[in-house]
Amino acid sequence: MTKYCKGCGARLQNDDENAIGYVPTLDSSYCQRCYRIRHYGDVTINLQQGIESSETFEKIDRLEGVVFWVVDLFAFESSLISRLNQKLPGKKIVLVLTKRDVLPKTLTDRKIFDFVDERLAEEHIRVEAKIILGGLLKGGEEANASMATLDEAIHRYAAHQNIIFMGVANSGKSTLINRLLASNDLTTSRNPGTTIDVVTIENGDHILYDTPGIEDPHSVLTHVEPKDLKTLIPTKPIRPLVTQIYENQSFAVGGLARMDVYTNGKATVVAYFSRSLSVHRGKVEKADALWQRHIGGMLSPTLDSSPDSMQVYQAPAFDGKLDVVIHGIGWFCVSGDIKEIYVRVHKGIFVTFRKAMI
Repeated sequence: MTKYCKGCGARLQNDDENAIGYVPTLDSSYCQRCYRIRHYGDVTINLQQGIESSETFEKIDRLEGVVFWVVDLFAFESSLISRLNQKLPGKKIVLVLTKRDVLPKTLTDRKIFDFVDERLAEEHIRVEAKIILGGLLKGGEEANASMATLDEAIHRYAAHQNIIFMGVANSGKSTLINRLLASNDLTTSRNPGTTIDVVTIENGDHILYDTPGIEDPHSVLTHVEPKDLKTLIPTKPIRPLVTQIYENQSFAVGGLARMDVYTNGKATVVAYFSRSLSVHRGKVEKADALWQRHIGGMLSPTLDSSPDSMQVYQAPAFDGKLDVVIHGIGWFCVSGDIKEIYVRVHKGIFVTFRKAMI
C-alpha cells in the first residue's frame, strides 16, 4: 500500500534523497523534508513557487464536501482568489478570516466584516458565511473561543459532510486544523508550499482535507529568501507607525518597496507592517541616493539592487483615506492633501489601492 506523509501529504519514497517525499525507510510517518522543518525549522526543498495552483484547484474540485476558505486578514489582498466560484463550481464556501489578533484591537469585528463584504462584492466572490478567528499562534482563551466559533460553523454549515480546508500559501490552514483536532500531526512553517498534496484526516463521521496552499506569484512572500520570512510575517499585534508630513516624502519598507508621496500641504501616512520590518522615511529628492547607498544594508531584506529595476505603480486620485497595499507584507494608509503617490516594488509584485480598512 502506498504511504503518504502525515505532515504534508507527499507520497513517500526512498529512491531519491533529493526529491519530495524521501524517507530512509518506507515505514516512516513523515518525509525527510517535514522532519527537518518540524525539528530544526530547516527547509531542505523550497517550494515557494513550486506548486501549480491549477492542479490544486482540480484536486479540490474533485473532493466532496464544504470548502472552508482560510484567508489571512493581515495579508488580505494576496489571500483573495480571483474567480473563486468559477474555479469551484457548486461548492459551498465558508470564509474563515484568520490572524485577527495581528490587527489593532481598536479595529472592531463589525468594521472587518463590512470591509470584507465590500471587497468580496468588488471581486464578485460569493460565500455562504464568514467567521473571524484569532489567537491561534499564541493559544489561550482567544484561541479557545476561536475554536468554538469554528466548531459551531462546521456543525451549522457542514453537518455530516466532509470539510475541505483551502487557502493561499501561508494563510494558516495547517495551524488551524492542528488546533481544531488538538493535534500536531500536520507540518507547519512560515514557508509557503509546506503542504505538498491533499492530506486526508479521518475525524468521527466526516473527513477533513488539508490542501496545498494556492501559489501567489504576486506576493513578496513568494520571492524572498526563506530566512527573511520571519522578518516579514507578523506573529504579534502590529504597531501602526503614524507620520505627519508637510512636504514630499519617501518611505522605504526595508529594501522591498518604496512609496513616494507628493503633497500639496499636510498629510498623514500610517504604516502597517511587521514589527521586525523597518520603515525608513526621507525626502523624495534624496530617495534614489539613499537606496543606492544602503540597499542590502540598512534597507534589508531586498529583491532588487537598484530602484531602476523595480516596477512603478501610480495611485489613483482619491478622497478620504487610501490604503496602499504591498502584497504579502502590509500596507500604508494615506490621507490628507495628497497630489500624487508612486510605489516601487520588485517586478511581478502586486500593489493594490483600496478604500482604507482601518
